[in-house]
Amino acid sequence: MQNDFLWVEKYRPKKIIDCALPQQLKATFQKFVDTCNIPNLILSGGPGVGKTTVAKAMCEELGSDYIVINGSMNGNIDTLRNEIMQFASSVSLQGGRKYVILDEADYLNANSTQPALRNFMEEYSANCGFIMTCNFANKIIEPLRSRCSVVEFKMSVDDKPKLAQQLFKTVCGILTSEGVEFDKSTVAEVVKKHFPDNRRVLNELQRYAATGKIDAGILVNFSELGMKELMASMKAKEFTKVRKWVAQNCDGDTTAIFRKIYDSANDYVKPNSVPQMVVTLADYQYKAAFSMDDEINFIACLTEIMSECKFK
Repeated sequence: MQNDFLWVEKYRPKKIIDCALPQQLKATFQKFVDTCNIPNLILSGGPGVGKTTVAKAMCEELGSDYIVINGSMNGNIDTLRNEIMQFASSVSLQGGRKYVILDEADYLNANSTQPALRNFMEEYSANCGFIMTCNFANKIIEPLRSRCSVVEFKMSVDDKPKLAQQLFKTVCGILTSEGVEFDKSTVAEVVKKHFPDNRRVLNELQRYAATGKIDAGILVNFSELGMKELMASMKAKEFTKVRKWVAQNCDGDTTAIFRKIYDSANDYVKPNSVPQMVVTLADYQYKAAFSMDDEINFIACLTEIMSECKFK
């Protein structure tokens, strides 16, 4: 089965206590479980931080019936109406409330599907609860937000190192269970690169583990993004070379490259141009969430930086 093959599914936590969360968030969700009362929720946060995992874990701990509907794939109103009505209108064989988990709910049409959900929530409130996950809570219409408790998956400065360390221990345990030979410092680099996207960390490690060994050799793939080469091409306004660099280094996820450019700004750009670079990076990183092609969006970002900023 696919779920047995994918580590993110095979090792998905089944209880809230096992989820990698800041203590305050974990206490909130544990309280819902302990009181056997999960309100309608909107779980908001970046990719891979555990929103869907938490939603499933709460339902699993309560022994409740639940279905998961992917808003980005099955978000049209007819599919939604049929699936929800069929599920929510029947009585649970386990007793208690049922739950509908609407994954990636921010992709649901704000003019048709989301307004229809208001009626579903009210009509089936006695029998069925709703848990929505999203990257951007502001894309959920206000009438839905007012019917739900909005929980944002945020981490404080103090939380991040603790959770990164917890994730490191978890993935080391997984690699050991899977019989993969690994170098701890290399695994730590993978965690450092992708944290707090836990899903990405596990997917990358599974990819690298295909050879049966994870060592420093894989660091060549991502330790340095060749900032000097890229910035030299941008300074010289060599657009063709910039496009070539992006094609070779952009693997579909530009988040790390945006961050690397931000961290390197003072090394390559004149001080009076750094604010402009930061504003441009923030603008295009936001646009990346809605872009159909990350590479084109990233090229547009670099082109604007080339034309607006002065290099050292």
